Amino acid sequence: MAGLPSFGRYTHAVVRRLPGSLGEAVEGLGEPVDLAKAQRQHGVLVGVLRQKLGLQVVEQPPDEALPRSALLEDAAVVQGDTALLTRPWEPARRAEISGIRKVLEELKLRVVEVTDDGATLDGSDVLFTGREFFVGISKWTNHRGAEMVADAFRDFAVSTVPVLGSSHLKSFCSMAGPDTIAIGSSEAAKKAMKAMEQLTDHRYETLTLADDPAANCLFVRLGTGGAALVHRSPEECPGGLQPFQKLPDCTLIPAACSEVAKLGGALSSCALLINKKLDL
Repeated sequence: MAGLPSFGRYTHAVVRRLPGSLGEAVEGLGEPVDLAKAQRQHGVLVGVLRQKLGLQVVEQPPDEALPRSALLEDAAVVQGDTALLTRPWEPARRAEISGIRKVLEELKLRVVEVTDDGATLDGSDVLFTGREFFVGISKWTNHRGAEMVADAFRDFAVSTVPVLGSSHLKSFCSMAGPDTIAIGSSEAAKKAMKAMEQLTDHRYETLTLADDPAANCLFVRLGTGGAALVHRSPEECPGGLQPFQKLPDCTLIPAACSEVAKLGGALSSCALLINKKLDL
């Protein structure tokens, strides 16, 4: 199947620095964001992408008018040379699209956009396994949004998965390897995993994590021939490291994101990973 040999191979990471307005995004919703801590955590993650994973990092300036704009994953779904600009459920976040369009066009990707007013699509609801797409039908993403994913990526099967509560699909799952799905232990995670198993013709291995946030990780093949897995730090997700230690030939790299998690973010939210051989 196209896409599998290159799964986990990336050349670029697009990130956006955190704005000072970040804390305003959760005012009245719960625990306040520690901005300085959030910026430190984000800086460490960007350093991991650049230095440990060897990616070319395209760093966008912060946008004070858009407090959540550093959560780039919601704004675009990228696979191969195609980037699908989404239509976030929150109207206030739709202004984030124009900024990410510019950088993706500069990277010479084929950029398509969700223009259907009836569609809602957050990129955090889209899981690409290397073989197929699963799109979470959630508070944030509807069936019309999932159809937009199918229209944009016609070489791959696209299946819809129910997501309970206010989570995104990738709040509790991600790819921990070419054929391995990391999955949390909540009722929402169990229901989604059962649906994915029923919908696919492929047999995936599963790594079950006690905490849902621990199941969101970044799998990246390294130029040296090995692979790395960026995962939540043990301080944030105790017990989250042990299941990943079962992965063969995989360097484990902890990273913290407790502050953007207060906005509903996760490790994968903070970077768009792109496989693009370019003459920049």
